[in-house]
Amino acid sequence: METTTIFTRDKTGETIPLNDPEYPQLFKVIQKAMRTTAKLNNLVTDDMQEINAVFSELIGKKVDDTFFMIPPFYSDFGENIHIGKNVFVNHACTFMDRGGITVEDNVLIGPKANLITTNHPINPSERRATISQPIVIKKGAWIGVGATILPGVTIGENSIVAAGAVVSKDVPDNTIVGGIPAKFIKSITNK
Repeated sequence: METTTIFTRDKTGETIPLNDPEYPQLFKVIQKAMRTTAKLNNLVTDDMQEINAVFSELIGKKVDDTFFMIPPFYSDFGENIHIGKNVFVNHACTFMDRGGITVEDNVLIGPKANLITTNHPINPSERRATISQPIVIKKGAWIGVGATILPGVTIGENSIVAAGAVVSKDVPDNTIVGGIPAKFIKSITNK
């Protein structure tokens, strides 16, 4: 019988209290992310290979050579980030990835975008606990400056999230959404 770890329980949306006996294991990865993002954000270089090497260290796997990111970058975990090919992440983005963040090929992420997979229970007596759900950004999507994608959301292929939008529900393929909360603006047609 396979043992379920705090990492699998966290990624599958179980409520994780701070007093969970396995929480110290989770916190070690959080501490590693703090050290690695500090290292990334203090690089004095414009060498993309060096930036990508430290980002790869953060996520625990090598990013494709086509990945382009402008630091600073913020993450509370790092090891649940999956990046496709030809992805661009502009400066000052935050990826809270305990629930898992998948960014597929040809995605553009604007400055100060926030991808947040972790939330807290509504009940005040449990509020310090966390609940995580994955975010998926599908191929060709564009996340505008300052947009926030909330836990459990999938952004459809080729879709656009307007600047400053807060997305709490899935966005279909080839769609533009904007506002707070994000709402349908129009469909995208390929010409």
